Amino acid sequence: MGLFTTLITAPLLPVRAAVWVAERVAEEAEARYYDPAPVWAELAELEHRLVEGEIDEDTFDVEEEALLDRLREIEEFRGPGRW
Repeated sequence: MGLFTTLITAPLLPVRAAVWVAERVAEEAEARYYDPAPVWAELAELEHRLVEGEIDEDTFDVEEEALLDRLREIEEFRGPGRW
């Protein structure tokens, strides 16, 4: 019975492989999207730009709020304390 099942389902192997690859790609994309490290780096760069006088306080406040919103989204996705 094992050989028969293998022969019958063999045409589906390329489809299964494609689905498996698509799932791995989606997992990696999700991991990168919900990685807080780039957001923290952007916050540090933003503060640096403020200190250096490249941006004003209002611009800093707007951009900082957007980045903090992004961090809240990441925390909600990952769950509290999972940084």
